[in-house]
Amino acid sequence: MQHGFQRASLAPSGFAVDAVQVLADRVQILLRSRRSWGDCPACGGRSRRVQSRYRRRPADLPLGGRRVELSILTRRFWCDGVLCGRRIFCERFDDSVLGRYSRRTQRLETIVHHLGLALGGRPAASFADRLMIPVSKDTLLRVVRRRVTDHDDTLTVVGIDDFAFRRGQTYGTLVCDLERRRPVVLLPDRALNTSRAWLAEHPSISVVARDRGGGYGEAIARGLPNAQQVADRWHLMENSSRAFLDAVGKSMRQIRQAVGSNIVDPKLLTYAERLQYEGYLRRQETSEAIKELSKKGTSIRQIVLQTGHSRKVVRDVLRGQRFDVFRTRPSSLDSWLPWLNTRWDEGVRNALALWREMQAQGFPGQSGVVSQWAQRRRLAEKANQSGLARTPSARVIARLLTTARDDLAKSEAILVAAIEVNVPELVVARTVIGDFQSMIRSKTATKLDDWLQAAKLSLVSSFANGVGKDLAAVRNAIVSPWSNGQTEGQITRLKLVKRQMYGRAKLDLLQARLIGAP
Repeated sequence: MQHGFQRASLAPSGFAVDAVQVLADRVQILLRSRRSWGDCPACGGRSRRVQSRYRRRPADLPLGGRRVELSILTRRFWCDGVLCGRRIFCERFDDSVLGRYSRRTQRLETIVHHLGLALGGRPAASFADRLMIPVSKDTLLRVVRRRVTDHDDTLTVVGIDDFAFRRGQTYGTLVCDLERRRPVVLLPDRALNTSRAWLAEHPSISVVARDRGGGYGEAIARGLPNAQQVADRWHLMENSSRAFLDAVGKSMRQIRQAVGSNIVDPKLLTYAERLQYEGYLRRQETSEAIKELSKKGTSIRQIVLQTGHSRKVVRDVLRGQRFDVFRTRPSSLDSWLPWLNTRWDEGVRNALALWREMQAQGFPGQSGVVSQWAQRRRLAEKANQSGLARTPSARVIARLLTTARDDLAKSEAILVAAIEVNVPELVVARTVIGDFQSMIRSKTATKLDDWLQAAKLSLVSSFANGVGKDLAAVRNAIVSPWSNGQTEGQITRLKLVKRQMYGRAKLDLLQARLIGAP
């Protein structure tokens, strides 16, 4: 059964359709108000006396692949109020349908607003043009700014963190309502006084989650002295892993002695490895010069001025973090080493043939990686060695030491066993870091004080000292259900919004798109 098309369905609420004209590029709908009167905006009196008429032509939702233009017959009325200062007034419509001076109906304005929120200016304008909603990028951003919605909810649990306007140069601060999982405010910088002032204006906040930077901790202590501070659990896990990696870096000299690669024979090195070894010798000369100056009592600032090296290099040398001979990285060949050793022992010595076999089994690397491995094996055999002694990087050793023994290859297990026997301090540091991460996973802080005493005597004492200075926030991070993960997620969303606007969004526009959305 066929149904006739109802012209009234084209009209917004409160209007009647007089005619519909389908033109080449648009549809024009002639409308008039269903009311026979108008309300004076000055005195509120009702009038039926029409003074004149004119046409308003706002845009509406597209129809059939064409733009829609409403032609609304609008009246001017005489005001009958004796004491009213306005003689003539224009007919006004419901703001939920068509606002005063509006060039678009509210239903189209809502679509434009959401396009601006989702895509920004230029991308939204391009997409709107394909939807038959011609609107400029500037208009889209004006609509987004104009329709900002303020949230006046009482805040109890918030997270605070910084974000970059320009990385390494200017930063702002984002505050997130962790209970409602939405951002609350963007502050123009990350200065202590700015954060402290905003927190002091919200005394209802009882819990503040933050990262482990000292700036926000001090701002919270001054602005909300009675609020609980909660350190971010992810940062605690990352900081503890980094502390163990630093401990491995400090122990690289002992590790090389343990695995028998303390003395390197340049004749057994490939060309690329020889270049790395020569660079290591130059770094050793620099390190010895820096250490001699330090033994004489020279400050780090003076060492930097005398040697010309950066402050970071000087600090790394004095901390014992520049001992790697070869700067190795995880290789795509690592998981194939047992198979390669087996094929090599079976007599297959052609590197290209080995690579073709591996490629057929799904190896993603290039042939040069296998050729370099084969060259090193030949050099080792010429020197009557079972394998060329070479210490992996500190990052690889840290990974092997923290991997379950059953998941290690035979050669990796032998390497780990040699390190554990000859460098027991690393075993202690690994145990200390493992205990700390277990407390975070199990959410129990009963052993935190005992752990702190043990950690201060290990290679990760620097990390332990940092935990001790922020002990209350760390304890709350272990036992509290709140953390700063939601804030980090909102910052990731903010970065996406900035990229959509080519990184040039001002604070008010960022706030409108990130916080002002209804």
